[in-house]
Amino acid sequence: MKKINLAFLLLFLCANIIIAQHKGNYNQITQDISRQNILTSGNANIYNPTVQHQMNKTLHPSDVLTIDVKALQNVSASTYTAIFNLSQIGETAESTNALMKERIDNIKTRLNALGITEKDFAIDVISFVPVYEVEVTKKLFSKTYTEVPKGFELQQNIHIQFTKTSQFEGILEACAKSEVYNLVKVDYFIENIQEVYKNLQNQLLKLIAEKKAYYTTLGFDMANYDVKIADDKYCYFPKDFYQSYQAYNSVSFEALKTNKGVSSAKKQRSYYYQPLTYEQYDIVVNPSILEPVVQIGMNIKLFYTPKPKEQKPQTVTKTEVDHKYYVISPNGTIDVKELNTKN
Repeated sequence: MKKINLAFLLLFLCANIIIAQHKGNYNQITQDISRQNILTSGNANIYNPTVQHQMNKTLHPSDVLTIDVKALQNVSASTYTAIFNLSQIGETAESTNALMKERIDNIKTRLNALGITEKDFAIDVISFVPVYEVEVTKKLFSKTYTEVPKGFELQQNIHIQFTKTSQFEGILEACAKSEVYNLVKVDYFIENIQEVYKNLQNQLLKLIAEKKAYYTTLGFDMANYDVKIADDKYCYFPKDFYQSYQAYNSVSFEALKTNKGVSSAKKQRSYYYQPLTYEQYDIVVNPSILEPVVQIGMNIKLFYTPKPKEQKPQTVTKTEVDHKYYVISPNGTIDVKELNTKN
């Protein structure tokens, strides 16, 4: 019996390890990531209760036909631009500018080895201002505080354009060797975005034609419906889809052995790329992605309402009315005459 229990315990621990490896390091109680979509029902785990709810959704018949289609395409950037910020101080304006130029020239030299030439490099001057310090002058009964020039500070942004993500590691190394560590952002650019929108439009038009044929098969004559349309397109870049989390809490087994207090370690905040998910889309082009991409989408919504029935014109029946007139004589007698209106 002990051997069986031991085997069961090892199996249980191995299962937990496998699950932990699949789940990752994010904190289940972090405020940045909601884990409320994990529920338990009986012995089965429901990982998406929204989908379960959609399966049991009650359908309400209507004479209004709706075609709502959505398409998404994942596009790798044609070029990237990394922006670094660097500052330089010096005692004089000339020395400050010379020190900055030396650092930038060293970066350019290292980037040339990576195939990044002068045309892929740009400098954006942010500020060039004097730096002051307070000089204290002591007198017999008082002190005077005076701001005097101490030196100069030059701040610039350097823009580095590259075409392959594999080049970025070399760019970071080149900048770090010149003591440039402040990476501001990385921009993504697409040259043929209109072709992407055209491709999505063609894909959606084919899907709309299939859905209209489906309704026709069900017995609906689309010619008897008035149509209204609403459409939309959008483009999202990776910088808008980074989320943060903190690693799950840790314990100190060494502290338990020595019967000492447990000191909790500071949890590092990490970030990960979370693109748009696909459950709301009918068409996804390039669904499998390895690196952050630009996500371009298009939606088309059509409403088909029955045309109002044509009303038959009402026939007006003309009725003949006999007209009469009265003749009053001077003596007061009244003579009734019929007026002939047929002629």
